[in-house]
Amino acid sequence: MLVHQILKSKGDGTVFTVRPGTLVSDAAQVLAERRIGGLVVSKDGKSVDGILSERDIVRSLALRGAVCLSEAVDDMMTRNPSCCSRNDTADDVLQRMTDGRFRHMPVTENAELVGIVTIGDVVKARLEELAMERNALEGMIMGH
Repeated sequence: MLVHQILKSKGDGTVFTVRPGTLVSDAAQVLAERRIGGLVVSKDGKSVDGILSERDIVRSLALRGAVCLSEAVDDMMTRNPSCCSRNDTADDVLQRMTDGRFRHMPVTENAELVGIVTIGDVVKARLEELAMERNALEGMIMGH
């Protein structure tokens, strides 16, 4: 399974972004309203300047308190996040996410943001792929 197949199954392909300088509290509001776990930080909606996750916010709150909510996302985001391409395999993306201990990966093409995949997206796709393989094998065994 390839990343472009995962993106296609997700639907409209909207990637929510915030600009550098956005307050963390405003970014948290977007995360809550959209019921998502991460935002790409982008100055133009096309570049990937960083990524901000719920985990980043929670960690900062635990370490520094509510003062972090009045700071810019630039101070908290992960700079130069690991990205993938549409032609990367689900297994490769899953391995990179697991090894790096992160859950969101921007998808880029020619250094331009074209989507985002989460570890949940990749696991779901992989489970569907395994189910299809199992059904095919069962069909072969049963003589269908």
